[in-house]
Amino acid sequence: MKRLAFVIPVLLVGCAAHPPAGWAQGGVGLGLPHARWDRGDATVDLLPDGRVLIAGEHLYSLDAAGRVYGPEGEPFALLGPEGQLVGRDDQALGVVGVRNASAPGAHTAWLTVGERGEVIRYDDEGERHSDGVWYGCGAALPTCTLATHLVVLNEVRRRPHVGFGFGVGIGIGR
Repeated sequence: MKRLAFVIPVLLVGCAAHPPAGWAQGGVGLGLPHARWDRGDATVDLLPDGRVLIAGEHLYSLDAAGRVYGPEGEPFALLGPEGQLVGRDDQALGVVGVRNASAPGAHTAWLTVGERGEVIRYDDEGERHSDGVWYGCGAALPTCTLATHLVVLNEVRRRPHVGFGFGVGIGIGR
């Protein structure tokens, strides 16, 4: 019985997700502005302490070393020097540049943040769709692009899946 009491916690720890490689050192340096993404029916706020709020709900937090935390402070993802966003257990979560980002496994951008903060999303056929405007990003545009990418990943994860298709399972927020 004593052996079982030791083995169960070890197995549980062994099954826990691990932070991305390089978590302790951090990744790309990010500015943390006070910015707002006005999407018409919803707003996304990026606060100087790194919290990202959607309609007032804390979705995740960023830090100046490119780390992304879940709402409870748990390690979630790291933005690497070449723009790769890597999640727990080194899961690829896409590529994020200064003004555009691509979905996991994709070779083309699925969103762009323009010079004036305008957000353009691209559907599967490459058609452009306006998705609001960021205000206050300034020199921290890469941080706003990362925040946009993470919000879109979260939305994709929450979509109901019918039939066959590709889904992104990332586990932010819920």
